[in-house]
Formats: sequence, structure tokens, C-alpha cells
Amino acid sequence: MAERQLVHACNSPGLGAWAQVDCYCERAGDPGFWAEPLNAVTNAAFLIAAVAAGIYLGRRGMARGRGFVIGLILLVAAIGVGSFLFHTLATRWAAAADVLPIALFVLAYTGLAYRRFVGASVPVALAVGVAVTVGTMAMPPLFNGSLAYAPALFMMAATAVLLSAMRHPAARLLWIASGVFAVSLTLRTVDGIPSVCAALQVGTHFGWHVLNGLTLYLLLRAAIQNPPVDVTPRPS
Repeated sequence: MAERQLVHACNSPGLGAWAQVDCYCERAGDPGFWAEPLNAVTNAAFLIAAVAAGIYLGRRGMARGRGFVIGLILLVAAIGVGSFLFHTLATRWAAAADVLPIALFVLAYTGLAYRRFVGASVPVALAVGVAVTVGTMAMPPLFNGSLAYAPALFMMAATAVLLSAMRHPAARLLWIASGVFAVSLTLRTVDGIPSVCAALQVGTHFGWHVLNGLTLYLLLRAAIQNPPVDVTPRPS
């Protein structure tokens, strides 16, 4: 009798919620909880980003819009938890726990950026956020799933261009975040390529976690530094 396959190729069709998948170099077909130690522990970058943003928010002060920013900070922490679950359990349901907080953050932050930075109406800001999120979720799982993040990168860069034209102070941080995210996405994309796995057994996905944590911190910092226009923050 043939041995039952324990770990399936990433994005294999017809798998149940508890089926394990192998998406990155570091797992190498191992079903163990700590088969991806570097990918697992580097999720601390998201928790560090959330804590650092919370401290910065406390220092700056914000009378209005504070609750929304706190919600974004909690979503960044949830991204770290969901990603940790996926890189330890490697199940399909854990993959969903990884993706959902990311989708919610994309929706919420895009809406915030167009409402607070650009000055769009609530319906327009929400429509832009929904469009980017739907585009992210609708992308085919190409380039090891990295294509799904292309709409977020495009929107981040496009918003940076728009804010630069407006001479908005948030433009600089969004430009930096866009550059860091582009490098981060490249590291995510190449992990899983056989030649990369052969050359570097741990892969490059851990770099996605570290740089993505930095990206999210920069975005949170932009939101904290630029509260609603009728609010004057305390000097840092």
C-alpha cells in the first residue's frame, strides 16, 4: 500500500481545512510544527511593529481617529499571530487565518489613506479600499501567491505619487514603505523556486516577514503623524 502523503504542494486543489501544505523552502515537506523555525519566529516582526506603533501613538497623542488607528495596530498584531499559525501548523485553515487579517488591514488602511490623507468622501474612500481588497483576493495564486499583493503595492505607490503632488507630509513615509514592500515582495516571490531552495535551505520568506513588519510600521506611523485635520497632536 502506498504511503499517505502528509504534506501537499502549495495551492493543491481539493484539500480539506486540515490538510498540510508545503509552500516555502524551509519546510521541505516536513509536517512537523517547527519545520519552519525561521519563518515562524520572524513573525515577531509584526508584533514588534504593533508595539512600537502603540508606543508612538501614546507619545504623539490623538484626540480623534485614535480608535481607528488602535484597530489597525491590533490588525498588525493579528497578522503576526495568523502567519505564525500558518508557518507552524501549515494547514489550509491556518492559511486562511494568515490571509484574513491582511485583507482587513488592506481594506481599512486604504480607506483611511484616501479619507484622511487625500480628503476623499467616506463612500469614495470605502470604494477604493474595497476595490484594492477585492483585487488582492481575486488574483490567481501565481508567483507563489505573491501576485495577490500586487494591487496593494500598486495602490501604495500610486497614493505616494498623489500625495507628493499634493505636497502632503505623509508622502515621504508612503514612498519609503512602497520601496521596502517592493523588496519584501521580491523575497516572498523567489522563496519556493527550486534553485533558490537548493542554494539556501531556509529560503527567503523570513525576509518578507521582517521587511513587511517594517512596512506596516511605516504605514502606521504615517497615520499617527497625520491625524484628522482638525486635530493638533502633541509634539513628539
